[in-house]
Amino acid sequence: MQFELRAIAETDRPLVREFIRNRWIDEFVVAHGVVYHPHQLHGFLAEIGRANWVGLATYVIDDSACELVTLDSLQERQGIGTSLLQAVAKEGSNCGCTRLWCVTTNDNRPALAFYRRRGFRVVAVNPGAIERSRILKPSIPLTGIGNVPIRDEIELELPLQSTPI
Repeated sequence: MQFELRAIAETDRPLVREFIRNRWIDEFVVAHGVVYHPHQLHGFLAEIGRANWVGLATYVIDDSACELVTLDSLQERQGIGTSLLQAVAKEGSNCGCTRLWCVTTNDNRPALAFYRRRGFRVVAVNPGAIERSRILKPSIPLTGIGNVPIRDEIELELPLQSTPI
């Protein structure tokens, strides 16, 4: 599959909001007690042609850390997620960041495997974090992939001076 990456443009923001709403239940996401509105963040789109989005990544840069807030690929095993992750890592590195990090939930074994195959390491497990997140976002389901109860956040990190993703 041939797709191209580009930075999110201001004119894309309403569609990014809708994309996130469709993929994440609401137009915002919560991680480690912070509410993010991905349509307001920096990010990259993967697209086939100008109107056919097949992936999206959003991120925040804070001092020397680049946090991957969302990563979505509409077609798995096509290199979309990896390409988006590489674009975010490169941007973080260009901005002087020394680490790229993200948060996922205990039920999301596919995401854990995806990040670990690309050199990320688990650096923290935050038991019960999702219960606290549900205060900010009540629409977070009680169970997730494989009907596993969603309870904990898992933080992963990749040093940006490491081997490329």
